[in-house]
Amino acid sequence: MLRQLLLATIALPVCLPAQTQTRDLTPLVNRVFARWDSTTGPGCAVGIDRAGAPRYTRAFGEADLEYDIPNKPETIFEAGSISKQFTAAATVLLALDGKLKLEDDVRKYVPELPTYQRTITIRHLLNHTSGLRDWGEIAGLAGWPRESRVHTHDHVLDILSRQRSLNYPPGDRYSYTNSGYNLLAIIVSRVSGQPFATFSRERLFKPLGLTSTQWRDDFRRIVKGRAQAYSRANGGGPWELEMPFENVHGNGGLLTTVSDLLTWTAMLDKPTPAWKPMVDSLHVRGILTKGDTITYALGLMVTDYRGVPMVEHSGATAGYRAELGRFPGKGLAVAVLCNAASANPVLYASQLVDSLLAPALGPVAAAPQRPRPDSSTWRPSATDLSVYTGTYYSPDVETAFEVSVANGALTLFQRPAMRSVLRPTSADSFAGFSNRVWFTRDASGRVTALHVGGGRAYDVVFERR
Repeated sequence: MLRQLLLATIALPVCLPAQTQTRDLTPLVNRVFARWDSTTGPGCAVGIDRAGAPRYTRAFGEADLEYDIPNKPETIFEAGSISKQFTAAATVLLALDGKLKLEDDVRKYVPELPTYQRTITIRHLLNHTSGLRDWGEIAGLAGWPRESRVHTHDHVLDILSRQRSLNYPPGDRYSYTNSGYNLLAIIVSRVSGQPFATFSRERLFKPLGLTSTQWRDDFRRIVKGRAQAYSRANGGGPWELEMPFENVHGNGGLLTTVSDLLTWTAMLDKPTPAWKPMVDSLHVRGILTKGDTITYALGLMVTDYRGVPMVEHSGATAGYRAELGRFPGKGLAVAVLCNAASANPVLYASQLVDSLLAPALGPVAAAPQRPRPDSSTWRPSATDLSVYTGTYYSPDVETAFEVSVANGALTLFQRPAMRSVLRPTSADSFAGFSNRVWFTRDASGRVTALHVGGGRAYDVVFERR
């Protein structure tokens, strides 16, 4: 998720210096987005709101490389996880209607979920403290990573209904997972009696004048003015399409423009009395079981940037990249939407903010220390590795892995053609296919299970057959 430094969108208080309010932003914006000022590749759109100044919008690069259609300020992009604040808003509206409570047990509305030792509440879903595994990571282990098949909310429910374990007891920790927000979209639909897209349109988009905003609930639907998304073939080759060919939404899937995002964030910054109860709820940060407050609220990161209060969220889906940030009390909001997987809208937004809020910003924080590469001296022989060979199956994933030794290395195979060499890191532990892999033994020392741990699914168990 791109989410270190930066922005989202807010209205316009009154704290920018006069010279900033009247400043021509074109030279600054051109410099920040120079890389994307091309007619041969994709690019970005940017929108900036400043107190006392007209809204500034500009676009770079191409929206469609096959037909040489340029990006425009009004081009529609997909906003990735920026979408989550809209899903949270829809959920809160139902709570304010008295149709649900944020402390309700999720199983009241989604009985397909297993019963775990501790109750998962709707609020846990909203602030990523549910402990639920990310369904996309499980689908990837099953050989169907996102964008490789048309995933729907039925797939999400099917995957989550099989998960025998959570990453941790609900409320104990924060871990970002799309599963919670897909469940919220399902809950809104079931409680309201309307498709989630319809409820959002009637209760949020239309009342707020977000005329270019809709959900990608059917990826086949024609969307006029939409930018196609792209990535580089093999990491550095020619541009190729990388579109989100899936129908899951609520976690992402918001189709919108930079101007609609700025209109939304302006409302969040200065809500009318009618919207204020919802807005206040969205800004309530999560509290863990032990009492620690996290920066994630309801679809919003409530934090600071170089000492200045900031409300922000970034997004990434397929080849789309997005950032939306606002600075309460500073009259500044920035929205960046891109249709290139290599774009970094968080960085571009921070560069804009560094210039626009220069006098008010504190020093740049030191870069966090990266963990040192594994320095294990464990070098197992082929004989040592042979104890791990066999077939391992997980009902959580509904798939099997075949582990064998080939050319002196442990190899993991999954039908039809996924093969990964496992690199030893420490006794019984390996690295492979972007995950940590480890084996456990019974009291006699016999290997009985293979475990896979990723960033959003901590310990998925494959039992030896």
